[in-house]
Amino acid sequence: MDLIEGHAPLAPSDDIPVLDIDPYEEAVLADPFPYYAQLRETGPVVFIPRYQVLAVGRYEETKATFSDHENFVSSRGIGFNDFKLEKPWRPPSIILEADPPDHTKTRRVMSKALSPKVVRGLMDDFRSTAEEVVDGLLERSEIEGVVDLAEAFPTRVFPRAVGMRDVHARHLVDYGAIVFNAVGPDNALRRGAMARAPEVAAWINAACARDRLTGEGLGALVYKAADAGEITPDEAAMLVRSFLSAGVDTTVTGIGNALWCFSQNPDQWEALKADPSLARPAFEEVLRITSPVHTFLRTANVDTEIAGHPVPESAKVLCVLGAANMDPDKWGDPEAFRIDRRPVGHMAFGAGIHGCVGQNIARGELEALLTVMADKVARIEPAGEAVWRPNNAIRALDRLPLKLIPK
Repeated sequence: MDLIEGHAPLAPSDDIPVLDIDPYEEAVLADPFPYYAQLRETGPVVFIPRYQVLAVGRYEETKATFSDHENFVSSRGIGFNDFKLEKPWRPPSIILEADPPDHTKTRRVMSKALSPKVVRGLMDDFRSTAEEVVDGLLERSEIEGVVDLAEAFPTRVFPRAVGMRDVHARHLVDYGAIVFNAVGPDNALRRGAMARAPEVAAWINAACARDRLTGEGLGALVYKAADAGEITPDEAAMLVRSFLSAGVDTTVTGIGNALWCFSQNPDQWEALKADPSLARPAFEEVLRITSPVHTFLRTANVDTEIAGHPVPESAKVLCVLGAANMDPDKWGDPEAFRIDRRPVGHMAFGAGIHGCVGQNIARGELEALLTVMADKVARIEPAGEAVWRPNNAIRALDRLPLKLIPK
């Protein structure tokens, strides 16, 4: 069989509408909202001939497909490659690219390591580090929001939370970008990621070894699960690796996107300063409107259907989380950034058994940072044009010149 982007070719049912677009064109990735609207308007499920995949972008169908782990599996890859037909570039994640019962076992270990109780124990460090970082930046007339704040904060607190002895901020940020670009088609972004992967992945794998971790952090909790026989030592190393593939770049993206939202909506910054308890719902609204993870794929493991349309076994389905988070039928005025919205059910952390296992710690980091900033920063003003960085699965900023005006 001649594979298309690492998966089986697809002959869709005649009743499925065609959307002739390249969702991975860099201009689309930089400004995806017209594509999101076109996807939702075309139908509940569409066929994209360029990649011979199906795609869903309306809220109901996206949530239903993403959550249906029995018919639409993750173990055959969350990107274009079908692991049943083609070997992946690295050993698959045993939590992100796994199905029950294997997923249940590793998810239990990670959920315990990243529980609300554990995160509460990290909050003092999150808050004190946020104060140090923000105080330093307030002494400057302008900052580069991505490097100086969005990257600087999580690359200080997260390695400590994991218990890493070795810290390489650039590799930590770039590893996530590599992993997320790798789930896309064979475009320039993926090829660039693959060129950097050997160096960065080798450093990450070495840094995740048990003897390179302290006995106090999240990594130690995972290795203790191996000691208890819940998982193997090799599985423990892979789960610690998962901390780094999904726990740094996504948070960097969330912080950068939050700064961008508030710089564009000063009235919402005033609302947060007036009531800092809105920090957490504000972050949820940032996630909804910017969707740091914009797209993951699923693979039909049996002949099934979406919204009454037949879907054959082996079909790849783009679950466009960013489009679902902007569906006007779900959110009413989706383009309005309102920190009092409380967008329960947004898809930025996924849904179902594959909802982001690290969402507690991400929320903790952002709550700490936004609360500190609300106390110290009078205004967040643009100091130049924001530039988005195209990625096959992440919607992140590349540059964000800002002025932070102190109180």
